[in-house]
Amino acid sequence: MKNVLAIILGGGAGTRLYPLTKLRAKPAVPIAGKYRLIDIPVSNCINSDIFKIYVLTQFNSASLNRHISRTYNFSTFNQGFVEILAAQQTPENPNWFQGTADAVRQYLWLFQDSEITEYLILSGDHLYRMDYSQFIQRHRDTNADITISVLPIGEENASDFGLIKTDESGRIVSFIEKPKGEALRKAQVDTTKLGLTAEEARQKPYIASMGIYVFNAATMTELLKQSVDQTDFAKEILPAAAETHHVQTYLFDGYWEDIGTIKAFYEANLSLTDQPRPAFSFYDETAPIYTRGRSLPPTKMLNCTVTDAIVGDGCILKDCQVHHSVLGIRTRIESGSTIQDTLIMGADYYQPFSERQSDCSETQIPLGIGANTLVRGAIIDKNARIGCNVQIINKDNVQEAQREDLGFYIRSGIVVTLKNAVIGDGTII
Repeated sequence: MKNVLAIILGGGAGTRLYPLTKLRAKPAVPIAGKYRLIDIPVSNCINSDIFKIYVLTQFNSASLNRHISRTYNFSTFNQGFVEILAAQQTPENPNWFQGTADAVRQYLWLFQDSEITEYLILSGDHLYRMDYSQFIQRHRDTNADITISVLPIGEENASDFGLIKTDESGRIVSFIEKPKGEALRKAQVDTTKLGLTAEEARQKPYIASMGIYVFNAATMTELLKQSVDQTDFAKEILPAAAETHHVQTYLFDGYWEDIGTIKAFYEANLSLTDQPRPAFSFYDETAPIYTRGRSLPPTKMLNCTVTDAIVGDGCILKDCQVHHSVLGIRTRIESGSTIQDTLIMGADYYQPFSERQSDCSETQIPLGIGANTLVRGAIIDKNARIGCNVQIINKDNVQEAQREDLGFYIRSGIVVTLKNAVIGDGTII
């Protein structure tokens, strides 16, 4: 795999994940208590022996730069790297990235290494574990110009994806981008040819693109240079290429989730606590997910009840109840509080005397969750200061709300506090 270059598309402004992307790039959003989204594709690359990795981004990339520089430092005897490439204006191109293909096009001059034979294009907001070497081997074995990783899906969410049709050899013959109505019904195919049983094929009659591609180096250079007005891979470059080039499919049969929306992100995090075995696990020793190493103390739990939860390093929990939740690093929860069906991202630092017992009489609300507070069905972003006797429960069952002045949003019924939010004592949301 030494001749493969991975390009991770960091996405645009991340509007679907807002407000989690208000102060950070989408790949830098924390997940599972201690990781960031970018750790997923980078770890998949490392586990697949792909060590030449670029990450393209143009929004709020400071924390992403910091995370990558502190996490991925390969040996001097290895030619590998993980580098951020931010959008930049040049005399030749005064514009920011206009889409996925345009982002790659603007840095094509850097990617054109004589030793690179394939480009692996990845997304920065998916949760999955894949051995890319098998994907690339399939690309090579079929002598394809481009190979797209696909998976069979049902009708419920088919219109959210680009759907494809193939011939008997797996070669793609047509693309339909996020079809609805009659166009969606026409996109149905017989997925038994992918190896599904008749019952599975009935439940999943569509083939969806995962947004993961392998290009021959010469093919991608040719396509991007001859179609300078086309800015998106899924909507423009690939549908056109299917008519003129050999575009193949690679069937992925593992867990995969697009976590680019607040609801999907929330559900994917909480599903990590499922019993007896979650759909996705961070406990696979054969293909670990890497992240920044921190010298944090063990988590301290004092007279707590914790069920079906993931608790990160360095947390301090006092006389509280935690159920079906994920607690990030340095989370602090005071006495009498209950956390349920909630993702708490934790904190970037400790306050002085962090082990002291709070009595709700402090003039300033400390980091963490105050005493006698109830949080249910929420995402608490980093460094939040939640006061005493607070209820974050979406009491009016609001589906969408924007209260940035009060430090929170509601997305798909999920209360999302802003990073560094301060929620005063006695507040009810």
